[in-house]
Amino acid sequence: MEPNFDLFGHPVREGFGNRGRPPYEPTEKDRNKVKLLLALGWANQRIANALGVSPATLKRYFRADMRERDAMRDRLDARRFEIALEQANAGNVTALRELGAMIDRNDRMTIEASMGKGRDDDKPVERVGKKVIDEQRAHAADADLMAELEIEAAQNARH
Repeated sequence: MEPNFDLFGHPVREGFGNRGRPPYEPTEKDRNKVKLLLALGWANQRIANALGVSPATLKRYFRADMRERDAMRDRLDARRFEIALEQANAGNVTALRELGAMIDRNDRMTIEASMGKGRDDDKPVERVGKKVIDEQRAHAADADLMAELEIEAAQNARH
C-alpha cells in the first residue's frame, strides 16, 4: 500500500483521523529535522508543529537531542565550514570565497565576544522600590529646604 502524503509532502500515518491515536515512529529524517530546527533556535512548540506531533511526543522521542540544544548550532556551523572547505579544496572558487567570508564572520564574532566579556554593562541593575524612592526624595527636599533657610538667614543677618 502506497503511503499517503499531506499538502506539505509529509507521510500521513496509518490510522490518522480514526479513533485513537496512531503510534508515532520517529525516522532518521525526523531526527535530522529536529537537530536542524534546534540549531536554528526554534522553540519546542514550533518543532512539534513542524513534525506534526504534540510537544509531549517530541520530548518523549527526541529527549536526547533536545538536551544538546545549545550544541546543535555549533555542530551546524562546524558542518558548514567542513563542506565549504571540502568544496574549496576541490577547486570550487565560489566555495573558497564563501569559506573566506565565513572565517571573517567567525573572527568578528570571536572578537566581539572577547570585547564584551570585560564590560560592566552586563551586570544587573539593582531595582529600587517606591518606598526607597520616596525616602530619597524626602531627604533631597529636606536638604533643599535647609539650604534655602540658610541663605535666607544669611541675608537677614546682613540687614
